[in-house]
Amino acid sequence: MVVTKFLPLMFLLLALLGAEPARAAFISGHSYTSVADWASANGFRVQMRRGNGILLTNRAQSRLMLQKDSRTAQISGVNVALSFPVIADRGEFLVAQLDWAKTVNPLFFPSRFSGKKIFTIVLDPGHGGKDPGNQAGGHNEKTCTLALANELHDQLVHAGFNVLLTRTKDRFVELAARPDLANRQHADLFVSLHFNATETGKAEVSGPETYCITPVGASSSNAQGEGANHGACPANRVEDKSLRLAYQVQKSLVRNLAAEDRSVRRARFAVLRDAAMPAILVESGYMTHPTEGRRILDAGYRKMIAAAIVTGILNYQKFNGPTPGHWAATAFPVAPVKSSKRKK
Repeated sequence: MVVTKFLPLMFLLLALLGAEPARAAFISGHSYTSVADWASANGFRVQMRRGNGILLTNRAQSRLMLQKDSRTAQISGVNVALSFPVIADRGEFLVAQLDWAKTVNPLFFPSRFSGKKIFTIVLDPGHGGKDPGNQAGGHNEKTCTLALANELHDQLVHAGFNVLLTRTKDRFVELAARPDLANRQHADLFVSLHFNATETGKAEVSGPETYCITPVGASSSNAQGEGANHGACPANRVEDKSLRLAYQVQKSLVRNLAAEDRSVRRARFAVLRDAAMPAILVESGYMTHPTEGRRILDAGYRKMIAAAIVTGILNYQKFNGPTPGHWAATAFPVAPVKSSKRKK
């Protein structure tokens, strides 16, 4: 064939340019690419190799830390779930190509989006009415999420955003209706607020988790997550933006609360799947932890959680356009909608 005749010339040209074909492997049905090749192509270098771990850095002091057999990467100090485990094969670390494309690259090399100013944010206090959510020490998650939403609402309004709530009192709202409100109001961000709980290891498990939509072809991080054969949903159209929003909010929560980093995670929760805008679900801490659980019930601590989420949103906004001006928020007529000037 004509193509075959030119192959030696192609490889000679690659050699002259200092490039070489990426070393790839097909493992357990998934395509993997060498960490060393990715680093070389993207301006990173191996800073340290120790046991089952590897640390890469670049001139901007960005850091990527990986562990053999782990499905968590540490990206510039923040734990982020991978879709597939890191592989070590004959002394070489390999990462699934889907993880390079859908997790690592969007965070290290974000595309500059349209620059559209974030104006409207929909807050979704989880559970409500007949659905109490998690329960610990006689307290219901639905009460804590509404209290946090009220505090976050006020702080976001003060920062210049227009803010709507999916519920403003103890009432049940269908899961599908929550992102539907955000879609109908053409919201720019959707943030669902929750608190976590565990049946085992209550004294050990604490800290925030921030979820965004699972990429097509991957399994979700949560224990009840769907398999990798799940098809695309509307949220996948903006999955890179949702990942970046989740990353900034998780980073801010961990640093400002001095909390355990339980990572940015992936899920196909009903409130995330149908959101047409960047959407995240924030588990701000564990109600079942003896210390964190008490803090969650404290209004001062919830104010700190809200402030951390606001900081994360503002940091995300830096990549997406100018911060908003201070304007009078508009009250929309669609129920349930919270006026931006809430009665105290």
